[in-house]
Amino acid sequence: VQLQAFGGGLVQAGGSLRLSCAASGRIFAINTMNWYRQAPGKQRELVAGVTTGGSTRYADSVKGRFTISRDNAKNTVYLQMNSLKAEDTAVYYCNADRASLLGGGYGTYWGQGTQVTVSS
Repeated sequence: VQLQAFGGGLVQAGGSLRLSCAASGRIFAINTMNWYRQAPGKQRELVAGVTTGGSTRYADSVKGRFTISRDNAKNTVYLQMNSLKAEDTAVYYCNADRASLLGGGYGTYWGQGTQVTVSS
């Protein structure tokens, strides 16, 4: 199973970016898809998550600015980030939590990370 993230980059404060992450491989279904981020010198933190049924959760710091969504048929998760702030600068990682695999079994998988830099 592989997760490939796209969409990071450099943006000015107040701008927008859209991240996407596609999961591929022996996947039958993914219970929850998440975006985490890790800034230099800080622990990795959950930014947003979305279940198969569309239930979402967000870190308080991004509520009202970020929107997570997913396409279950494509095993793809998106993160629309608006009104970006300098403190949003981090490497963003996608995560597939409790992915059920063809042939049986479960796993949790991570993408390689994509850098988001917000200049103030």
